[in-house]
Amino acid sequence: MVKVEAIIDPTSLDAVKVALAGLKIGGVTIVHVLDHSGPTGLKVAYRGGEYYVDMSKVKLEMVVASLLVDDIIDAISRSARAGIPGGDDGMILVYEIGDAIRIRNGLRTGFALF
Repeated sequence: MVKVEAIIDPTSLDAVKVALAGLKIGGVTIVHVLDHSGPTGLKVAYRGGEYYVDMSKVKLEMVVASLLVDDIIDAISRSARAGIPGGDDGMILVYEIGDAIRIRNGLRTGFALF
């Protein structure tokens, strides 16, 4: 089992959800987050000063079987890529999961996901 996190631009969310649905991936947690890139982020001018602003992003989290990881990464990459030079299309992180326990009935590991 692995946990896949994808931090993407909010405008790509619908396309990514469609791509994941095509793989029959359910149980995706979606969280609105702010990306603070500091000096490499978006610089704006306000009242004579220059400031870096936090960018709105969306984080998707899902725990899936290890066999599906490459297909999921490919689907997210294809559907979230804007292809704009210098743009930030996001990032995908993959973590190994040691165990998962469903609170309702105590089922462990892969059985807790279903």
